[in-house]
Amino acid sequence: GEKTSGILDSFIKQYYAGTPYIPGELMIQEEIKDRELIETWLTSKRGQKVTVKVPKKGTKEKLVELASDNAKLVLSKDKERMRREEGRTIGAVKEIEALLGISQIRRMEAYDISNTNGFESVGSMVVYERGKPKRNDYRKFKIKGIQGADDYGSMREVLTRRFRHGLEEQKELEGREQELGKFSRFPDLLMMDGGKGQVNIALSVLEELRLSIPVCGMVKDDHHRTRGLYFQNEEIPIARDSEGFKLITRIQDEAHRFAIEYHRSLRSKSQVHSILDDIPGIGATRRKALMKYFDSIEEVRNASEETLAGIDSMDARSARSVYEFFHKEDQEEDLQNSSSKEASDC
Repeated sequence: GEKTSGILDSFIKQYYAGTPYIPGELMIQEEIKDRELIETWLTSKRGQKVTVKVPKKGTKEKLVELASDNAKLVLSKDKERMRREEGRTIGAVKEIEALLGISQIRRMEAYDISNTNGFESVGSMVVYERGKPKRNDYRKFKIKGIQGADDYGSMREVLTRRFRHGLEEQKELEGREQELGKFSRFPDLLMMDGGKGQVNIALSVLEELRLSIPVCGMVKDDHHRTRGLYFQNEEIPIARDSEGFKLITRIQDEAHRFAIEYHRSLRSKSQVHSILDDIPGIGATRRKALMKYFDSIEEVRNASEETLAGIDSMDARSARSVYEFFHKEDQEEDLQNSSSKEASDC
């Protein structure tokens, strides 16, 4: 019909405008309005004659029919994939809205704290929009004002910093809302890793800053599996096989993963720092340059003198000092081996 003809016409123009490959013969299902014009355009692009045909019988008609059937099959599979994806994302968010009795949840933020064996605490902020992770908006926080493993105190610090930054940015960007900063977009729902305690911390921070944002807790059972949501002083059970439950679990796992990942990178940097303290002639500036360049102590150990000398603020002498520090044992071992070899040769 006319609709199919118009779609074919538009598709041919768009597709062949963006591809260098132009065929000598184009077979289509039905007549299009601009056939002669398109033939002229394709001929000039190809540099050789191009014909556009509508085969009515024989092998060529069957080929066009087969192409049409294949396109329908691909479209059907794509529709099914998109339907499933929508169920996992937007559909899951709608389930959470129904459970909490709130609507229009577009942006969700989740937070987690990580600390191990007394090593410094860190906080993570992960962002989901329309049920999908928005990784560019993730943020990490090194806890500054809390000593030791105090998860509640650490969470209070993270949330206070996050929303204060946001309020400051909103003030700076007043009238220029399109230029959103790192923190100026606020969530429609705040999701805390835990129950009543963590939710109350978040609510008290929001109250201090005069912000009104719904807060729910992602409650785990004794086996650290998600159990339900804590919202407005009550725990709401959620079906484990539902898409909403699966999304909550993904968000919780992602907040945890992001916090742990940041914590590990800091621990690695800290180990590098402590060992570099012992190298003669390596002061604070060079130590900082090495920590910035390398991710682990193994990388420093395996670096050549040339690589070391090429790093900012390092020179040949300091590179030699670092290299010798890490290869002193190897050199001593080589000396012992050569001495024992000489003794056995005597």
